[in-house]
Amino acid sequence: MKMKRRLKYIRITLAALMLFGMTAMLLDTTGLVCHWMGWAADVQLLPALLSLNVVVVVAIVIVTLLVGRVYCSVICPMGIFQDVFSWAHRIIFPKRKYHYRRPANWLRYVVLTLFVVMMVAGLNSLAVLIAPYSAYGRMVTHIHGSGAAQVVAVVTVVVIGMMSFVWGRLWCNTLCPVGSLLSLLSRFSLFGVAIDEKKCVSCRRCEGACKAMCIDIDTKRVDMSRCVVCGNCLSECKLDAISIGRRQSSVSNPIASRQAEKAQAKGGEVDASRRRFMAGTLAVGTALVVDAQVQKVDGGLAAIAGREVPDRRVPVRPFGSQGAKNFTKRCTSCQLCVSQCPEHVLHPSARLEDFMQPEMVFSDGYCRLACTRCSKVCPAGAIQPLSREEKTSISVGRAITLTENCISARGEASCGTCARHCPAAAISMLTGSDGNARPVVNETRCIGCGACEYYCPARPMTAIFVEGREMHIEC
Repeated sequence: MKMKRRLKYIRITLAALMLFGMTAMLLDTTGLVCHWMGWAADVQLLPALLSLNVVVVVAIVIVTLLVGRVYCSVICPMGIFQDVFSWAHRIIFPKRKYHYRRPANWLRYVVLTLFVVMMVAGLNSLAVLIAPYSAYGRMVTHIHGSGAAQVVAVVTVVVIGMMSFVWGRLWCNTLCPVGSLLSLLSRFSLFGVAIDEKKCVSCRRCEGACKAMCIDIDTKRVDMSRCVVCGNCLSECKLDAISIGRRQSSVSNPIASRQAEKAQAKGGEVDASRRRFMAGTLAVGTALVVDAQVQKVDGGLAAIAGREVPDRRVPVRPFGSQGAKNFTKRCTSCQLCVSQCPEHVLHPSARLEDFMQPEMVFSDGYCRLACTRCSKVCPAGAIQPLSREEKTSISVGRAITLTENCISARGEASCGTCARHCPAAAISMLTGSDGNARPVVNETRCIGCGACEYYCPARPMTAIFVEGREMHIEC
């Protein structure tokens, strides 16, 4: 019994360290935490698949085939996040217990199929909205933000948090594509949770503690496709009737199979109260979404008129992403690069075609040539690692001038700010026949860093802005 408790506490300790490290990495802007915890993003399944990280993928597959979905309870931050709410449920309502529920296989595998189809079709910006690692990254990074990003973060917290509080791992075992994918492997795991029928007295303590609701005491079976090997059931059993050991085939017992069918039929009855709760959850989430759309005001009285963001035909993608096609195909919208950008240049997109995927916006800064941090932290290969020297030879965009907005061109003052701050010396000021100076861009030298757009004093629309390139080129 002591050994089983130790296994549970070891799992909890590792999960807590992973959750704390991932959260600190997403909130840290110095890059120090990411330097030590960057591997935590690399071992996430979906980014590993997209970056073709064979070592990580093979390791996860082997572990799952051996002992089941340990990944979901120790590695996945969203899985651990659900456990926090499940733990809170047991603390606040100690008398309320979980009970076995028939697996909604049709739902989770339909969702998984749609997820894969959308990823293959290039709609991964929408598909990854339910990817666990990406969802957790967006939630942590933008919960205190504004606009569409905050809306997504708030909805994620409310929906997944409340589902986990009431139904434990329901989201993990129905809507999560990674959980559904691993369930296909874990059902064949070599070792798993097993119930000793000779010792079990059907007290249901283990069933009441199972947040995955996969223990059926009536048939003495554990659905390993949903079990995340959390260890709660091991510590709850006082008779040492449940343990982790070599699994046996369940089809050899026809009586147990018939009992399982009856239990599944019973579990299929609709619970109206739960439907009402889900409706209430969605209502609360909707209310918070509406409340999140608050305009910035000065002292709560006067609205602040800021700089208008140019309507770019092609968004500016980060250096190292090679272009829009490669970036959109691999990016999981985890927001790790957004949180690590020291100049706050990377922002999540609000457009439907690339929703929540980072793009470069130069309202708060520009992409300094000495910084390559985003290329070092991307776990999915959407931003390839590059050196400072390589970065200076890549053009991600080109500067476009709007002469009618230029202060110098209007004769109001002698500006030339864009030319003075261009690190590539791609902008020069030429005096026209009217005696007013105008900025002229040498596109062969422009790298699209955004310094000109950021420093331009013209308001509300700048006199120069960066248009992205579909394919990044060498300059």
